[in-house]
Amino acid sequence: MTTTNTQTPVDADRGLVPALIESFKKLAPQHAFKNPVMAVVWLGTLVTAAATIAGWTSTGFGWAVTLILLITVVFANFAESVAEARGRGQAASLRRARKDLVARRLDKSGRETSVPAADLRPDDRVVVEEGQLIPADGEIVEGLATINEAAVTGESAPVLREAGTDRSGVIGGTKVLSDRIVVRVTAEPGNSFLDRMIALVEGSNRQKTPNEIALGIVLAVMTLTFLIVVVTLPFISGFVDVQVNVVLLVALLVCLIPTTIGGLLPAIGIAGMNRALQANVLAKSGKAVEVAGDVDVLLLDKTGTITYGDRQATAFHALATVDASQLRQAALLASLADPTPEGKSIVKLAREKGEKLVDPEYAHFVPFTAQTRMSGVDLPDERVIRKGAIDAISSHVKALDGRVPAELQARVDAVARKGATPLVVSDGRHILGVIELSDVIKRGIKERFARLREMGVKTVMITGDNKLTAASIAADAGMDDYIAEAKPEDKLARIRAEQAGGRLVAMVGDGTNDAPALAQADVGLAMNSGTQAAKEAGNMVDLDSDPAKLLAIVEIGKQQLITRGALTTFSLANDVSKYFAILPALFAAAIPSMAALNVMNLSSPSSAVLSALIFNAIIIPALIPLALRGVRFKPASATHLLRNNMLIYGVGGILLPFIAIKLIDVVLAALFNL
Repeated sequence: MTTTNTQTPVDADRGLVPALIESFKKLAPQHAFKNPVMAVVWLGTLVTAAATIAGWTSTGFGWAVTLILLITVVFANFAESVAEARGRGQAASLRRARKDLVARRLDKSGRETSVPAADLRPDDRVVVEEGQLIPADGEIVEGLATINEAAVTGESAPVLREAGTDRSGVIGGTKVLSDRIVVRVTAEPGNSFLDRMIALVEGSNRQKTPNEIALGIVLAVMTLTFLIVVVTLPFISGFVDVQVNVVLLVALLVCLIPTTIGGLLPAIGIAGMNRALQANVLAKSGKAVEVAGDVDVLLLDKTGTITYGDRQATAFHALATVDASQLRQAALLASLADPTPEGKSIVKLAREKGEKLVDPEYAHFVPFTAQTRMSGVDLPDERVIRKGAIDAISSHVKALDGRVPAELQARVDAVARKGATPLVVSDGRHILGVIELSDVIKRGIKERFARLREMGVKTVMITGDNKLTAASIAADAGMDDYIAEAKPEDKLARIRAEQAGGRLVAMVGDGTNDAPALAQADVGLAMNSGTQAAKEAGNMVDLDSDPAKLLAIVEIGKQQLITRGALTTFSLANDVSKYFAILPALFAAAIPSMAALNVMNLSSPSSAVLSALIFNAIIIPALIPLALRGVRFKPASATHLLRNNMLIYGVGGILLPFIAIKLIDVVLAALFNL
């Protein structure tokens, strides 16, 4: 898979310095107060600095606490800055792709005028020829061309785009490699596909997800609760004649509130979108990625997603009273002018079976249409040869006063049960037999569906095949359900039915007729090669145009949910250990019995406070790689995942601080004799 934002180690190292600089810029109030947890730490830094200047605590201890708190805030900003920096290289590449574009705009009379691409408006028509860059997003309305989309997708292989098809959408900044096309502009200036990509990868247009907002509210409430407790503590202490140092109070507050997850929460959200971009999927919001992790039902087209979509003729099944050569010759003649892969494969198989390729003179070839559901040839000797679906051929033969043999249905059913597609062949009033067209299931797709089933996701295959064929392919691929003989409106109806049952639905589409279903689905993955209508309707765009990518998107979404849950568990758990360091330091001198809480046997109250704060600061950058990479994901039930989180990140979150704080205390005691 090609990625668009892969960084080399050198690139990553170069990005750390700008991220560190950005971390200090984020100390400005307008940014600092967007995160309630870190805003309290930032205010605590100012309070301890003021207390130290006022002489309310020892100078060395006061400035040490102030510095550690400042570093804690900077590290939290650094986590967010590193996550944002990962998209800047891609944004720069995208900007270069659209820089200084000039368009050849057509007026109503067809005359060309050269104008800056920024002056183009929706419904303007522009001409683009070989070697030129497409000046704006749009739809090809005339011609076809091969286009290099590497500036957007990172994929060097050219793609074919053609007017009047579901692959007519083009992106501004991509290059035409051959032929001439006329493009109708569909995007306003500043709102093109590239503009939106740049805003998203830089994080400037990132919206918080519902789960992220909910967790943020919980963290804010916890912070406010502990703030009230700490503010009232001096008054309560006064009743027992205990004086509490303001610097120690700030240290207690910082260790009580969930600073670890508070500092990492923005980075986790940005990283989720980055992981989608690494899979070459543009998510229009972080919400789309996260909702993918909660999806209950996946609707997938059979062709191109579950199977390769290139059906090949694999066998001829003649009826009992028909010579096999007669069936092969009729199938060959009916397919001579068929440009589809299926038609070409029928000709190829017939020739391999010994039939000679002879072009009949004065023949009239009949193309396939959705209405007739058959194609064929009319020969000068009044022979009418057709191939198509069983119901279409049966109606055709009956219209010619012919008879449909009882044997035919059994032949068709036998082919369909194997997961193949049956095409019936007739010559005049007589049905000759069945052509077997086989579509190969993609390698590894069954295992991926099994992974989804382990996650509790139901998979539904949508196909235009008959029920027997659909059932066979669905069984071979490991699908949970299928919709056979489906029409475009059937997708929309199924999505609404699933949503009415309280389930979240994801689907893939690329055509204009898919747009309503993509818009209705909770996760709509549109193909980059598809129409502009499909890309506008979906909340994700796959730059590789691989329908099977939806399976990876679900895993990315679940990984983001698990990562946030794991780090939240770890953050809340390690706060427990910090209490045992801070509380004895606050009250042991006035209340000797509190010394029993000093289970870590820390050297002194000052060392205990500094050790806890240092651990609190350094754990944030230590967890940045995990926040960006994500917790390793394995399909499992919600109960199993919760148990693993509690064991690894819950128990680990309690034990690690005990060990780390004790080690820091030993170092401080040895270096500064605290």
